[in-house]
Amino acid sequence: MKLHLHTIKAILLQEFYMTKRSLEIIVDVFYFSVVTVVVYGLTTSYFTRQSNQIYPHYLYVGLLLWEIIRINQYTLSVGALWNIWSHNLTNMFVGPLSIAEYLFSYMFSGLFKSIIVFVGISLMAKYLFQFDIFSLGWINLTTFYINLTIFSWTTGILILGLIFKYGTRIQSIAWGLVFIFQPLTASFFPVDALPPLLQKVAYFMPPTYVFEAARAGLTNPLVDWHSFWISLGLNVVYFALSIWYFNAMFNSSKMNGQFVKNES
Repeated sequence: MKLHLHTIKAILLQEFYMTKRSLEIIVDVFYFSVVTVVVYGLTTSYFTRQSNQIYPHYLYVGLLLWEIIRINQYTLSVGALWNIWSHNLTNMFVGPLSIAEYLFSYMFSGLFKSIIVFVGISLMAKYLFQFDIFSLGWINLTTFYINLTIFSWTTGILILGLIFKYGTRIQSIAWGLVFIFQPLTASFFPVDALPPLLQKVAYFMPPTYVFEAARAGLTNPLVDWHSFWISLGLNVVYFALSIWYFNAMFNSSKMNGQFVKNES
């Protein structure tokens, strides 16, 4: 499907002005990240002084990488809600706007925001709490970023499909659903800390391989290409399924009139 740059630019401008003028978005995207980094930084620093081991850093590396997922998914899912709340969603699709352009615009916006926040909080962690995630190496960080971003897009698109289908009565999942994956992906602890059944579930989650590789990189910053390719392969499958599911929910929403009812 062809993407029109002027259409994507228009949505990105809308997203920019919404972010600029919305205290709620600023708080959700930037403030919470900063506060969380400070709280976890103080906690990690304390445990590091007590034990002088690397294990407390598992918590911090998981936290910093988790923000990539949270911000990308938040931008994609909540962006639609802002259009619904402002009664602007149907207006957007009256014009020559395709679903691909709509999704791509919010995916790009989320990626841009997450890069800004990730660099900012990583520098805070480095200079305030002496935790340098950049020591993992740029290749490692790039592979982590790719897989976590694709996973967050997948989650965001699934949530978006549910919102289009069922309306604002389930809007709370735009904030809360992604946190179900925090324990299942072993973001703050090794996979073997999970019960045996959940360990099997964890290895079906693409971020699990990222967090495991990141923890290993704290002591040996070699690139774990095996984990990268497994994670990427799972991501490709899940992303394709999420696109199929979203299209089904979007078409169903239009057929039964829910798409228009969302703004009522």
